[in-house]
Amino acid sequence: MQNSCIYLDNNATTKVDPEVVEVMLPYLTEYYGNPSSMHTFGGQVGKAVKTAREQLAALLGADESEIIYTSCGTEGDNAAIRAALLAQPDKRHIITTQVEHPAVLNVCKQLETQGYSVTYLSVNGQGQIDLNELEASLTGNTALVTIMYANNEIGVVFPIEQIGLRVKEHGALFHVDAVQAVGKIPLNMKNSTVDMLTISGHKIHAPKGIGALYVRRGVRFRPFLIGGHQERGRRAGTENVPAIIALGKAAELEMLHLEEATKRERRLRDRLEKTLLATIPNCEVNGDITQRLPNTTNIGFKYIEGEAILLSLNKYGICASSGSACTSGSLEPSHVLRAMGLPYTTLHGSIRFSLCRYTTDAEIDQVIAVMPEIVERLRALSPFKNDEAGWLQAQEQTLAHH
Repeated sequence: MQNSCIYLDNNATTKVDPEVVEVMLPYLTEYYGNPSSMHTFGGQVGKAVKTAREQLAALLGADESEIIYTSCGTEGDNAAIRAALLAQPDKRHIITTQVEHPAVLNVCKQLETQGYSVTYLSVNGQGQIDLNELEASLTGNTALVTIMYANNEIGVVFPIEQIGLRVKEHGALFHVDAVQAVGKIPLNMKNSTVDMLTISGHKIHAPKGIGALYVRRGVRFRPFLIGGHQERGRRAGTENVPAIIALGKAAELEMLHLEEATKRERRLRDRLEKTLLATIPNCEVNGDITQRLPNTTNIGFKYIEGEAILLSLNKYGICASSGSACTSGSLEPSHVLRAMGLPYTTLHGSIRFSLCRYTTDAEIDQVIAVMPEIVERLRALSPFKNDEAGWLQAQEQTLAHH
């Protein structure tokens, strides 16, 4: 294990903030009571859980009664989708996009085998959806529209409130996977068209294994997990108290740092991006460069493999990604980049750099220093540089063999 690294894979997971660890530890040792217990020892834990819920609600601009704790973003997405369908058994149509996280896409694919129809909205070359296509897809049979707030691979931000207005006109429920947006974009659910919204703690400097689902007051919600009375009967199971306390503190810190951190991350991201584009030929940014997260850049380096770039970066202790952590290990190119219609010459050599408030200028300097040599060396080894036809043929053969 490396003692230190330049960590630019924050859309996959984030470092747990030391202040978060500090407030969490007593609930692993000293305050171990069950928050549902009637006695004082458990009651003090219950009060701490309520405080944490209020901290998270404040970050979302919501009421604490609208927060349901979950184990992760995947559970939140699954719970929201299935609750929406159970609440409207006479409606059998779902709308989503081609670039959603697998936690949404794979649920929708499974539901198709159960008699539901699903519309997968396309995206253009910048990764944005067409609101006219959405409008044309909405019908009286549409139970749910589930669309992410910001894409985890390219950082593109969708026009959520414009989408929500159209959804409401047709009487459907609107679920948003905001796992990548929370803590990077100011949210105010009180003034939002969103009915349900998913978050995950490990994206905002809390531990893995804790998340939350916002459910607007008045929205009918059928529980995903059945059992006890926890979470007002909406999610059974003894609460993961230490992680809940941690998530509350992380939410408080995100509110405190949001404005300053986003400005700083955008400055560092832009410097990294502009310098790499200026010093490395045949590379380009993937996705909309105006409507995107402040911490994310996805750059396609033509004629080389992203995995080779990542292995080379790793030798310098630099952590980045070629796409979603939930699809790592797959030989298939990113479904997001494929949906955008990117050429294979770019598709296979695309790298995501995602920053956080801990990222430093010195770390960006190091990436800038090593990337040109890495790309030049890898291209020198490729027999297909400037040979579009040969490159495409080689990629097709590779995929055919697997």
